[in-house]
Amino acid sequence: MSSITAAINTALEHSTLSQRALAEKTGISQPTLNRILTGAREAKLPEIILIADATGCTVAQLTGTGVSERVECVARATNGSGMDTMRQRLLHFMELDAYLDDQAIPAP
Repeated sequence: MSSITAAINTALEHSTLSQRALAEKTGISQPTLNRILTGAREAKLPEIILIADATGCTVAQLTGTGVSERVECVARATNGSGMDTMRQRLLHFMELDAYLDDQAIPAP
């Protein structure tokens, strides 16, 4: 089992979603999701992005890339906004930016 498969299984377990609920949330068919979760098939990046969003993880947490380790977030909410949620959203954007850089796709 690859480290990504193990990370996806852990994320699913922590999210308390069933495999069927994750399939519905992501739009990935349940047979395909099952093959990913059992390691019979590698997850493609668009699938990893959908799974990360559905389970509340970042792509870096699932892939083991280090974007989240390089990002420092220093902000203060004055309106009671959840800082963890804002940091997670920031990490999603940073990971997407890093992925596009890796694919040599320039930011507009």
